[in-house]
Amino acid sequence: MPSFDIVSELNWHEVDNAVDQATRELATRYDFKGCNVSFSYDQKNKQVKVVAESEYQVDQMVDILRLKFIKRGIDPKCLDLGEHQPSGKEMHLVVKLKEGIEQDLAKKIVKLLKDNKMKAQAQINGDKLRVTDKKRDELQAAMAFLRAQELDMPIQFDNFRD
Repeated sequence: MPSFDIVSELNWHEVDNAVDQATRELATRYDFKGCNVSFSYDQKNKQVKVVAESEYQVDQMVDILRLKFIKRGIDPKCLDLGEHQPSGKEMHLVVKLKEGIEQDLAKKIVKLLKDNKMKAQAQINGDKLRVTDKKRDELQAAMAFLRAQELDMPIQFDNFRD
């Protein structure tokens, strides 16, 4: 029976490149000259720490990071911004990188498919969903329908089998 998986994964190599490009842009920007600003990327904990002298600079740096993610083909919906944390003369912000489909979002996707009267059946398997149907055309219609929806996380379609 034809099936495919709905996943939410990040290309960690592209994330690393985006953070590196954002760091390089900080060195060339006139408004950050002489300021103590930095990005520190922690792949193990899946987060980027933004450090600057003021809250305004932190917000500018997050915008730079978001633009670099977009240029590298990474959906900025995967960024989970934390709270601004003052620390002495500096301001810190931890940006967590979300990966995997959470239970609430998985239930929302299943409900969307059922409410749209799709014949395809979806089942939750950990941090991904498996969608099956007898006809390939129904699966392609389900993919097109889900691409058109505004979801909280970027989704990809993987493991399509006939």
